[in-house]
Amino acid sequence: MDFRVTEDQAALQEGIRSFCEGRVPVDALGGMEKQPLDRELHGELAEMGVFGLRLEESEGGVGLGMSEAALVFAELGRRLVTGPLIWSHLAAGLVDGAGSGECVVTGLDRTRASNEPILLEYLEGAGSVLVLEASGVRRIDAAAIEARAIATPLDPLTPLHHAAALPEGESIGDAALSARLRREGAILSAAMLLGVCESTLELAVAYGQQREQFGRPIGGFQAIKHILADMYVRQEQVRSAVYAAAATADGRGVGDVDRAVATAKLLAGEFALKNARACVQVYGGMGFTWEMPPHYYLKRVFVLQNAFGSADEHALTVGEGLEGDAG
Repeated sequence: MDFRVTEDQAALQEGIRSFCEGRVPVDALGGMEKQPLDRELHGELAEMGVFGLRLEESEGGVGLGMSEAALVFAELGRRLVTGPLIWSHLAAGLVDGAGSGECVVTGLDRTRASNEPILLEYLEGAGSVLVLEASGVRRIDAAAIEARAIATPLDPLTPLHHAAALPEGESIGDAALSARLRREGAILSAAMLLGVCESTLELAVAYGQQREQFGRPIGGFQAIKHILADMYVRQEQVRSAVYAAAATADGRGVGDVDRAVATAKLLAGEFALKNARACVQVYGGMGFTWEMPPHYYLKRVFVLQNAFGSADEHALTVGEGLEGDAG
């Protein structure tokens, strides 16, 4: 399978990267805590085709595939762009106004039976909520949900609301649609974790070049070089897994799509966490302070790791596939 990025894909990737670096620079992360859901930014992303990227042109979309979507969402992950981006992307074509950005859509994955509390991201400002269940997909008006805001969410850029219960809403899809959306959400969250791997490496390298100890940049010390080299290897492993999952989902792969997606999500979650922690380590004592960016990436990893399936669930899928091969 050929994972090389084409010229058109590279142009798309560069366009999104340029936009994100100009619109959401790293040094602006602290200020974003006051307004995690920026409706103006959400509209700009919609105008660029982020949410309607995989919709057919006849439906007002761009008509591209999951491979292109993975490249785009990796760039969004690099700059920790806020908002229910994955849910709004998944809702395009299912919820009126989702693809155009007129309706902000958040969601909840309840495909696995659980006693966990009902926590909704970016509920304030959202118009609709998608609920994925084993039996199908429901759409609920966000205004109909009674919930209280969590005062101190783990990720300060991902506001949460706790709801005691959810209204019935309306059914908009069957079990097959629910499974597909969950699979696609896992690919896109893995792509955002790839972006975290890339950005934390960039931050660590830049800091290693400017921070001096004993009259020389710390990046010249062997211990720091080893940390940065390990971060690079992890980044490239995640890139290969995410690109493979996206290509397989587009029908260009030769393996099982569920196993490819589970592998990508599992690897991306583990290695993004290691890279974020390594970035904090390179920054030293400064890395733990609120003024430095590494902690924002570390906290976003905790959120994305558990989106669209936990590590244990994806590990089980991979393991079942290996058992099948052995049999």
